[in-house]
Amino acid sequence: MTFLRAVAGRARAALRRVRDDRRGVTVIEFAVAGPVLFILLMGIFDLGHMAYIRAVLQGAVQEVARNGTLEVAQTEAGDAYVRKLVRGVAPGAEVEVSRSSYYDFTDIARAEAWNDKNNNGICDNGEAYTDENKNSRWDADIGKSGNGGANDVVVYTVKVTYAPVFPVPGLTNSGTRRTMTATSVRKNQPYATQMAYGAAAGVCE
Repeated sequence: MTFLRAVAGRARAALRRVRDDRRGVTVIEFAVAGPVLFILLMGIFDLGHMAYIRAVLQGAVQEVARNGTLEVAQTEAGDAYVRKLVRGVAPGAEVEVSRSSYYDFTDIARAEAWNDKNNNGICDNGEAYTDENKNSRWDADIGKSGNGGANDVVVYTVKVTYAPVFPVPGLTNSGTRRTMTATSVRKNQPYATQMAYGAAAGVCE
């Protein structure tokens, strides 16, 4: 019995030493919390980078669209300026630029007038249409490509596709690409007489 008590006493003492020994606990705690903290930080950096790119993109688009309303506007130089700014914060980004001009704000994304006999929302089957944008075909969007002319409304759109600089482990792989778009609508200055839409008739096949 005495022997058993002695063994039990030594066992309790050993357990107390193990319980009270704090050596190495920091390593274990870091092994548990470190990955979570790392992923959290990368996520914060990634969100911050996205917000920064969007701010730069929006600012550049607004500036270039505003400058594009002038008679002496240099659209190619403006597009190059946007690409330079965006790629400065998103290295290797693909930047697609488009401009569509309209006679008025109410014409944006409007189809050319046509006689929709079969009510299918498309000009076909010999239906007559008015070639308002003067390109000799019916268009579901009346807008003309380019910066338009005096007093025209221009929709300037820039689409950016880029790879994340701060990929989040477990969520972002090496092939991940992100896309964001910025659009600005401006009316050109009335530096000349505005060209009216065409009135020639056509027939859809």
